[in-house]
Amino acid sequence: MNKRLIAAACTSALGALTLTACGGGAAESGDVTLKLVAADYGDKASNSSTAYWKDVAQRFTAANPKIKVDVQVINWNDIDSQVKTMIQSGNVPDILQTGGYADKVADDLLYKADEVLSEKTRANLIDSFAKAGEVEGTQYGIPFVSSARAFFYNKTIFAKAGIAEAPKSWDDLKAAAAKIKAKVPGVTPYALPLGPEEAQGESLIWELGSGGGFTDAKGTYTLNSPANVEAFTWLKTNLVGPGLTYANPATTDRKTAFADFAAGKTAMLNGHPSLIQMSKDGKVDYGVAPIPGKTGALTSTLGVADWMMAFKDGGHKEEVKKFLDFAYSKENTLKFDEMYNLMPVTEDTLKEMTGNGKHKDLEPFFALLPHAVFYPLGDTSWDAVSAEIKKSGGTAVNDPAKVLGELQKKAEDTVSDQ
Repeated sequence: MNKRLIAAACTSALGALTLTACGGGAAESGDVTLKLVAADYGDKASNSSTAYWKDVAQRFTAANPKIKVDVQVINWNDIDSQVKTMIQSGNVPDILQTGGYADKVADDLLYKADEVLSEKTRANLIDSFAKAGEVEGTQYGIPFVSSARAFFYNKTIFAKAGIAEAPKSWDDLKAAAAKIKAKVPGVTPYALPLGPEEAQGESLIWELGSGGGFTDAKGTYTLNSPANVEAFTWLKTNLVGPGLTYANPATTDRKTAFADFAAGKTAMLNGHPSLIQMSKDGKVDYGVAPIPGKTGALTSTLGVADWMMAFKDGGHKEEVKKFLDFAYSKENTLKFDEMYNLMPVTEDTLKEMTGNGKHKDLEPFFALLPHAVFYPLGDTSWDAVSAEIKKSGGTAVNDPAKVLGELQKKAEDTVSDQ
């Protein structure tokens, strides 16, 4: 598996289209318009990423009057398909920030990072993240934000159920869930979001718990490994079957699980740092602990990075470079990271967040990050494989061997087609 060990701390999509038909060149006046398409990190209209990006765009244009920025924010469920349509229709983005970049590299669509970032901005990227953006030794993916996963639990619900501490093993989790179901009616004991929003994330966490994962040490896909089948079989038998989680996890998205936890409607789930503020807003007395594994708490966790990238089609290399240098200033990256309680990928913002005393709640995540396991981001087949996992991976909780076997076949076909 492609692993990135992150010794420092560290998950919006940006795209760019010109105003001319089919994403062409500059307007007659000599001005250039970049269309910025960004994935939405907010969970409601009031904290949508739209306001952030429009503010960045307005301040950038004020400083660079010849370069205008048109902002479009798309939710995570739809961004991959909409960007794919943009590319297929000839409206190729100038800049895109999303969950993966390698498939665009495979299609020779992207500028190299050193072509669209100044030396100063490149040097400011945390080195491990910059390397994680490489394909065959060349960086194309520009890290934007990152997060890691940890186990969240509702202390109030635990107290009502007579549970003294966070579960460390799967058996502990099952026992805690059973107590909650018996003693705290109306609460979902464990939130298992295996819907299309992020089936790949929850799946990998559970597979790591049984010693599995998406690839082996050589980077070969192992989606239907015995360890992975075991993880889903355990979920089916011990959580889904006894009614200790959602009735249909395969259609339940992370957004729903997070909202339920923040409303006190579920007792346990795997979450990332943005759930901290949501829990505080919901006045939930929460705890954070390492993720339970088959035999004990995991020493590794899922790390997730989201990526910025620049497309060659529009030919706006210099304008894109100016915008990215502006977007990666500490003022902007700090504002975004603090808005969503995410972790930085730049040295100056990391120094600020670890030194200003305002982010004690992130310390458990910073502690987990040195052992984080990442998706196989540099594999040019990953985006296509990830899309298949999002589409049907959650149904593995119903028929583990069959569904994971089908996903493995699709992954192998994707690799052989490249």
